[in-house]
Amino acid sequence: MVKDLETRRPPVPSPAERAKTIATRGGQAVLLPSAERTTPAEARIEPVLHHVHGSASVSVLLPDDAPLTRATATADGGQVAVMFELTDRAPVDLREPIRGLLWITGWLRLLDDKSGRARAVSIADARPDPRLLDVGHGLSVLRLTPASLVLADAEGTHSLRPHMFGAASADPFCEHEAQWLRHLERTHGDVITDLARHLPDDLRSGRIRPLGLDRYGLRLRVECDGAEGRGDHDVRLAFSRPVDHPHQLALEMRRLVGCPFRDRT
Repeated sequence: MVKDLETRRPPVPSPAERAKTIATRGGQAVLLPSAERTTPAEARIEPVLHHVHGSASVSVLLPDDAPLTRATATADGGQVAVMFELTDRAPVDLREPIRGLLWITGWLRLLDDKSGRARAVSIADARPDPRLLDVGHGLSVLRLTPASLVLADAEGTHSLRPHMFGAASADPFCEHEAQWLRHLERTHGDVITDLARHLPDDLRSGRIRPLGLDRYGLRLRVECDGAEGRGDHDVRLAFSRPVDHPHQLALEMRRLVGCPFRDRT
């Protein structure tokens, strides 16, 4: 189990902001229909494509002949209760890669051909994907209307209402976080070594990995091995102020590293 070291916790994004960030990044998703409507083989259904909208509604693409597609077409009221699960995975290869889970519970409805095509166009405007061209040609669009959301991550488990999610903004760096952290690990081992000065002495011998980045700070994972190892630990290194621009981020990273030229542009 990953342990969190902070005793006096630094500032972090709000639960709604973290949920919006996970949804904006995308990631692996599954649908979990109500138990009475599924066989064990259908208990976790991976959609062909998914998109979480700003309001917390979810669009999913499923084959026309999928059991869940047929179930929505024949259900009373034309909708079935489902849970949508979205997994937030670390962008680097960690022993325990899952950073968080977002669950959206609500009602799934099959859209008619006209509405489905219109929804596919709106998704393409935000996130183009060639699979959207198959809508009406073997794939159907279904809409999940949210009733509630639950976020589980390193900060705990939080229940959210759709309006809270809708009012929140994603982290300004969420679209670039994965690329930046992979680059940090692959080509800047010296920076990781310099960041180790912020860790307790007994953790500096562990393998230090970049785990996450947001406007409030950088998160590291320390993977400890051996008989004296105490498992993996997550440490947040706080910025001196919240940042929302790459230039500000670069200055804060220089400060963490201890660069003597950190204030130079």
